[in-house]
Amino acid sequence: MTTPKSVPNDSLPGPLEGLRVLEIGNLGEVAGKLLADAGADVIRVEPPGGGRSRHVGPFVDDDPGQPSLLHASRNTSKRAVTLDVTQAEGLEIWKRLVGLVDVVIDATTPTFLDDLGAGWQWAESQPDLDACVWCSITPFGRTGPRRDWAANDLVQLALGGPMMSNGYDDHSLPPIRPEGEHSIAVSNEYAVSGILAALWMRNAGHPSQLVDVSIHEAVSATTEGAFPNWEYFGRLVQRQTGRHAAPDPTAAWQFLAADGQYVCLINGGLPRGNSAWDGLLDWMDEHDAAGDLRDEQYQELLFSDPRANPEGRRHVADTIGQFVQSRPAEEVYRRSQSLHFAWGIVRRPEENLDDPHWADRGFFWEGEVPGVDGTVRYPGAPYRFTRSPVRLRRRPPLVGEHNHEVYVGELGMTSEELRRLLESGTI
Repeated sequence: MTTPKSVPNDSLPGPLEGLRVLEIGNLGEVAGKLLADAGADVIRVEPPGGGRSRHVGPFVDDDPGQPSLLHASRNTSKRAVTLDVTQAEGLEIWKRLVGLVDVVIDATTPTFLDDLGAGWQWAESQPDLDACVWCSITPFGRTGPRRDWAANDLVQLALGGPMMSNGYDDHSLPPIRPEGEHSIAVSNEYAVSGILAALWMRNAGHPSQLVDVSIHEAVSATTEGAFPNWEYFGRLVQRQTGRHAAPDPTAAWQFLAADGQYVCLINGGLPRGNSAWDGLLDWMDEHDAAGDLRDEQYQELLFSDPRANPEGRRHVADTIGQFVQSRPAEEVYRRSQSLHFAWGIVRRPEENLDDPHWADRGFFWEGEVPGVDGTVRYPGAPYRFTRSPVRLRRRPPLVGEHNHEVYVGELGMTSEELRRLLESGTI
């Protein structure tokens, strides 16, 4: 089912239309973005001068004096106000803002707002805030012996476990981590799930509640095969080049095709069924590359325990790998996919911009970035709603761009009060 063509996509409400959210701190921007793109009215509260991500690259034109693209990617569809909650007047304004919303994303520290008398402990005691879901996002959670430990993305991915599973076959080289602050993305997606569950409970008549998200626990729960291998078999997985970590070395998955592009063959190229296997062998026979793979012993591998006969599996994978290296990457990709193999080209980031499938799906969103002429393309949402679209609703905000709109228009302050707060450094 598709959206009726007579109804413009940008005129339809998002799935979270009507939800009001307040976001404070530097660790919850992805959660706020996901809610905002889905239609929630998210107000990002930053200290005067702006939050951390505004000062972290990459920057437009690689110029630190230009807007941050990291900030832009995490703050689409939001409004932004500035507020120093450590000042007495700023703290009172914060409390008034909390009274306007359904959800607070508190991504400061476990005690910052509570110590000021304006955190979850305060909100829980206010009868008029009984419907407000409070989501705390902190490095190690609000309780426990590590509650006050310091951490950043590098520490989280190391201490949480994923980094040990990422790297190269050569273990004299250290583990690696991906760029992009993945621990923030992972934990914030868990946070959104928790927020939506708490809202569902609230709407079912239950009291509102605290959602306590530990970045460390979220990352530790996202270690793929490392945890179950240890928990059930007592075996540690070993990092491997371009493929899943495993207790024992497995055959290579990445190969340099004949045209100089890499391709990735999930499972080392081994299929998971007879029809795919026969099609692969027919394709290899077209180029006299199947060798002895039609022997019955290799077909039996498809239905055996993956841990059995590692020598046979390696021979099959090596033969397939040699074949792949003799063909152009695009042929490997298209032909294998036609046979229902999960193989693909290892693309450069910019090559995805012209992907016809993503274009057909409308994955990229056109929008503005402050400081850039015209529009740019943003990565869109990984999900679609036919009657309540998720979309870029506004460009990322400038520092304090919506101070007047929120403080005067919604809290009822006067322009004179706003000017005085600006002069005192409160906003």
